[in-house]
Amino acid sequence: MHTHTADVVIVGAGLSGLCSALTAHEAGKSVIVIERAPIEERGGNTRFSNGAMRAVYRGVEDIEALVGEIGEAERARADFGEYTREQYFDDLGRVTEYRVHPDMAGLLIDRSRETMLWLRAQGVRFLPLYEWQFKLPDGRIKFSGGSAVECLGGGDGISTSLFAACEKKNIHIHYDTRVLSLVEDAGGVHGVMARSDGDDVRYETGAVVLACGGFEANTEMRTRYLGPSWDLARVRGSRFNTGDGLRMALDIGAMAYGHWSGCHASSWDFNAPETNELAFGTVFKRDDYLAGIVLNANGERFFDEGADIRSLTYAKLGRAILAQPSQIAWQIFDAKGSAQLHGEYRVRQSARFQAATLEELIGKLEGINREKAVATIRDFNAAVRADIPYDAGRKDGRGTRGLAIPKSNWALALDEGPFEAYAVTCGITFTFGGLRIDTDGRVLDADARVIPGLYAAGEMVGGLFYFNYPGGAGLMSAAVFGRVAGEGAARA
Repeated sequence: MHTHTADVVIVGAGLSGLCSALTAHEAGKSVIVIERAPIEERGGNTRFSNGAMRAVYRGVEDIEALVGEIGEAERARADFGEYTREQYFDDLGRVTEYRVHPDMAGLLIDRSRETMLWLRAQGVRFLPLYEWQFKLPDGRIKFSGGSAVECLGGGDGISTSLFAACEKKNIHIHYDTRVLSLVEDAGGVHGVMARSDGDDVRYETGAVVLACGGFEANTEMRTRYLGPSWDLARVRGSRFNTGDGLRMALDIGAMAYGHWSGCHASSWDFNAPETNELAFGTVFKRDDYLAGIVLNANGERFFDEGADIRSLTYAKLGRAILAQPSQIAWQIFDAKGSAQLHGEYRVRQSARFQAATLEELIGKLEGINREKAVATIRDFNAAVRADIPYDAGRKDGRGTRGLAIPKSNWALALDEGPFEAYAVTCGITFTFGGLRIDTDGRVLDADARVIPGLYAAGEMVGGLFYFNYPGGAGLMSAAVFGRVAGEGAARA
């Protein structure tokens, strides 16, 4: 058995773990990061993300502090607006049905702006996030608030920058090492037991930060906690997020907290593998449903495609698809909608169908009630309110009239060929259930008492997301709570 000693030991080298490591190092502490993945697969779920981050900002000046000077031409074509603390609270409250814990929401929101500036100081580079914003008829872009910037290079870019920062500061990262249990007694947590290359390894420390993700890649835990059919969901991120940290913490009496039957799950291409690979990244995401309609195998619509902007609805669509017959649905677009699709729809692996007419298109889809599907599209077309102008630059109120399930905004009749369909299923990104922590990142036990020496960050924080989440808040919470845990562990 080998033994290693450090002031702070961090389990997991995703965004939250690296933020914890760098923060504890800034406080003058020795740090070891333990990563289950081999070095070529390091980075956790962060590397599979598109790099969008939702933070408070007070105008274009705050964005320039992150991306550099924005020229006059760019200012002229983009209305950056602002995203206030109150707007963030409102968005987070609405999408979680106001179940978000006030302390967790307060930490995330009030520390979001300063954390972005801190990331920039660590070497992370940012760009304006034009992709998620409203596109005005005159070609200008109106920012819809929240996720105004993305990391250069996406999730891979932010990981590369933070790993470089750790290497520069000589923070040791032990790869191919799986943590098995916490070392603890009545006085608290004093280390972890791990296994690497067939050998047992003991890490002794004054504080352990668990930052090793949820259980989205664990088929058994998904089915146990999320429910029937979740074993059939495709995994969008890291294959190493199998709930080890949650299990270890619960084994010593930590309090399970938050929405354990909830998760971030979106529309994912039906041709995607069961578990995603870094080589694919985000090519299987299918988030442009606002530009068309979505049908299940019965040939029926089953949700409001225009209920709100994409970033406030996409993370709950996967659950809706998983509840459909055979866990499959089809996104249907005419020529007007197809013109709005992002590039990942065009990749070679797409489950894509094309035809000159709607009847021909539906005839190519296997497993769908073709007669009902054609009738549904005709009924939808007849229900579109032509008296309200279409406006992609805002929630336009151009909906449908008389349908059991409306489309509330951006409704356009599917009447211009050629037509396209994309087969989709449920892709799970991360789970919402986690551990109860206090505002210092300390894990609480089942009696709401602090477990000395144990901290949690990232996906392991419970009480933040319920039912849904606002786009860009996942990476933001990883960074914020990573820093909170790193600060607390350094004080310990």
